[in-house]
Amino acid sequence: MRPKTVGLIAHTGKPGSPALVRAVQEEFARASVRVLMESATAALVNESVEQSLADIAHEAELLVVLGGDGTILSVVGQLGDQIRPIFGINVGSLGFLTCAASSEHADAVRCIVQGEMVFSQRSLLEVTVAGEAVSDPLIGLNDAVLSRGEVSRLIRLQTRVNGELLTEFNADGLIIATPTGSTAYSLSAGGPILAPESGALVITPICPHVLTNRSIIVGEDAVVDVVPSGRDHPIYLTVDGREPIRLDPGVTVTVRKAARELPLAAMPGVSFFGVVRQKLRWRGSNV
Repeated sequence: MRPKTVGLIAHTGKPGSPALVRAVQEEFARASVRVLMESATAALVNESVEQSLADIAHEAELLVVLGGDGTILSVVGQLGDQIRPIFGINVGSLGFLTCAASSEHADAVRCIVQGEMVFSQRSLLEVTVAGEAVSDPLIGLNDAVLSRGEVSRLIRLQTRVNGELLTEFNADGLIIATPTGSTAYSLSAGGPILAPESGALVITPICPHVLTNRSIIVGEDAVVDVVPSGRDHPIYLTVDGREPIRLDPGVTVTVRKAARELPLAAMPGVSFFGVVRQKLRWRGSNV
């Protein structure tokens, strides 16, 4: 893939973002690649444009995201049907989703221009809420989380997989994650790491009351239904850390693998397992 038009989206709150936007913009200009920026990113370099993320996704062949993993999650959540390949450049240390540090931006642009990117097809979640005023399915790259919010009490979540009862979790919450999300909140809650290509989903309880409740991996075709029970305190649904949705008792939250996938770019030589070793500081035996 040698894109002729790229979209540039930056985390506007990062101190190094303006300089990086300008530098990346100049590198693409030298290679005669057209750059589209949404309004907030353009403002970082004192340019005035009236384009939304959806506007540039409609025209761009590749989205270059400057920020961290959270920035990529935010972008995916705003794309809707306009899913485009994403190349992440981290403003800070290397993340699980970004594939180059900001200091490597020139090499990153060269990789893009010369078509040397390697793509990993990442599963997306489709989350629907029956009985709630959520008109369209919510799309997530990492996870769907049902939690107790600010109330320090356990919640009960009846969970079914493909229509069959799994259990009623009595816990602080429940995480349903993609392989990409398995290295995020689910990992912190004791869940396993899934390779990106595995396609499976992982269901991980958060601080379960029953200590034998552990993470369970289900197939890529699994449909997971979760019904909150109990009426004495609120339960919230959050997809990829976005604005929480308060759930009424008895509604059904359904999570499945979406039909679409996200092509996530990496530079040659950057592998998932290499990033895992670096981020988790796996050094092998010291014996």
